[in-house]
Amino acid sequence: MKPEELTQLIMKLKDKDLTLAFAESCTGGSLAATMSEATGSSDVFLGSVVTYHERAKNKILGVKTDTLKLYTAESQQVTNEMVLGLHKLLKANVSIAVTGLFGQGGSENPEKPIGTTFVSIFFEDRVEEYRQVFKGDARKMRDQAIDFIFAKLEATVDRHFQHG
Repeated sequence: MKPEELTQLIMKLKDKDLTLAFAESCTGGSLAATMSEATGSSDVFLGSVVTYHERAKNKILGVKTDTLKLYTAESQQVTNEMVLGLHKLLKANVSIAVTGLFGQGGSENPEKPIGTTFVSIFFEDRVEEYRQVFKGDARKMRDQAIDFIFAKLEATVDRHFQHG
């Protein structure tokens, strides 16, 4: 997402009086860094929690140990628990969590190859779930994930206010 597009998205959030927070795993704080560089972000952006390791997901966001064991840290189920834990912590109007596989050594398998990314957006008491597979090296996958998340955030806000 270009800087001017991100600024427009931030203005849209501000116009709707919405706040935003992230729970990041595979993006490692890149969503927060991108937001903090954008004009007007201090009006809407509450913060980001980087929970890279399972222990951090469990201790900070309250992701259940059983969920981590049963589904792995890189799963939609864990992402959903992350986003609910984040919302409980920061009470942002829009809470977004992301986990995924940007390198070897995680829970990759033929059905869940490297590049698989899970995103949960909590807004208006609903969780929207996304599963996407990105290609390239870790940096390219991270950049694609950031663009994907901001696009989904904008679509969510637009959809809500179009019908709401």
